[in-house]
Amino acid sequence: MSKREPTTQAVRALRAAGVAFGGHPYTYQRGGTAEFAAQLGVDEHVVIKTLVMEDDNAAPLMVLMHGDREVATGRLARAIAAKRVRPCAPAVAQKHSGYQVGGTSPFGSRRALPVYCERSIADLPRVYINGGQRGYIISLATADLLRLLAPILVDVATAPRAQGH
Repeated sequence: MSKREPTTQAVRALRAAGVAFGGHPYTYQRGGTAEFAAQLGVDEHVVIKTLVMEDDNAAPLMVLMHGDREVATGRLARAIAAKRVRPCAPAVAQKHSGYQVGGTSPFGSRRALPVYCERSIADLPRVYINGGQRGYIISLATADLLRLLAPILVDVATAPRAQGH
């Protein structure tokens, strides 16, 4: 990694765990996985978004999802035995994770939150995921992500988005 790359809490957590990863700074404009995928020329399906959500009791949780899919919140609620699940407001998400929305990483979060991961992510050899700051993505072996986070695998992805959206 170049010396210009940030040393975020996510980077510190990965280094402390001895995980090899690559850093990928990019120009953050609107944010989102499509933006990064287009700038770096990678398939958006392997760019994983980290979403901070809450259940009906306002208990926070993280969900890892393919960049080209959305979370079917009703299916997720059933999977975790909740009445409903919804995205947290940005300020609430930042309070729980310690990261600004658009820069949320599942590594090194302020509080340990339960992590749910779309099951098909586990089949990918390598993923790209936020490194803890807007405009900074890291890539790592999926096996390392699964080992460090020990997420609960769930089947909650929506159908792929149509191209051009």
